[in-house]
Amino acid sequence: MKATLIHNPSAGDDKRATIGQIEALLEEAGYKVRCQSSKDKGWHKALKKSADVVVVAAGDGTVSKVARRMIGRHVPIAVLPLGTANNISKTLGIADLPITQLIRSWKTAREVKFDAGHASGPWGERYFIEGIGAGLLTSSIPKVKRNKTMPALQEAGVKVTYAQQIFREHLEVSPSVPLEATLDGEDISGRYVVFEVLNMKYIGPNLFLAPEVEHNDGEFEVVLLAEKHRQRLHNHIKHWQEGKPRPPRFGSRHGSRLRIEWTGFPIHIDDKIWPRKPLKKTGRERETIHIEVEPKAVTFLVPKEVHELQKLAARNGRKPGARR
Repeated sequence: MKATLIHNPSAGDDKRATIGQIEALLEEAGYKVRCQSSKDKGWHKALKKSADVVVVAAGDGTVSKVARRMIGRHVPIAVLPLGTANNISKTLGIADLPITQLIRSWKTAREVKFDAGHASGPWGERYFIEGIGAGLLTSSIPKVKRNKTMPALQEAGVKVTYAQQIFREHLEVSPSVPLEATLDGEDISGRYVVFEVLNMKYIGPNLFLAPEVEHNDGEFEVVLLAEKHRQRLHNHIKHWQEGKPRPPRFGSRHGSRLRIEWTGFPIHIDDKIWPRKPLKKTGRERETIHIEVEPKAVTFLVPKEVHELQKLAARNGRKPGARR
């Protein structure tokens, strides 16, 4: 079997397997491997080559950008979670599995469909896998990336906890954003500290904000946290850092089509911020953003036993991925 291996050489921590070790494990499992660094110019050309599976050894950023390019294609993606947060892998139920177990599982694995989002606006058109939004996450992501302590931290778990702390501290001063928006034709306008259109339960540094979302049901969960929710969100992040369970019920809605009137505020699309630099105010920053679900757009491989456990949990009324 042919495997295209896309890897991020800077992902994860020093305890993770090297790309050479991963390539050797794949070959031992019977795969003919084509290896490509996601940092190389033109890396995506490797995805056009014939392959039975695309293996992504990286974190959410690389998994997302590979998945966006695989939308509508029939080649499954197999993730080896080597990143810091690994939100996508947590959603799939594989974040804590050893890479040796994952590689062994693929030949009998289940193909799991994953929705994507399509967003058109002043940036043009773009797909997303995790989420799009404004408010706290958008203003906190640059602070995490600029933080000088983060690169010195060696363990992924420590990095996640530290990033959560940055988010929690920034929450105290993060301004709310006035938004005019409709969801499936219903007015959801307001002033929000957090406005997130989510395709999965986790976002950013493992922030658990959307407990009811399903990644393949054709709907987003739109999380709407107003000023009155600021302290509750602060407490939730603190409790989540301490390993305590699900978030309180904030304002959230489900739907598949959003329309947002953009007036110049910054937006994140997955882990990218738009615009990259603050725009000069001209009074003409008003355009319409359209967001829609692209149902079952991408296919991931999930070990058979994990898939069966997730189905069982769903039948028993407990959402997979919830922490007890």
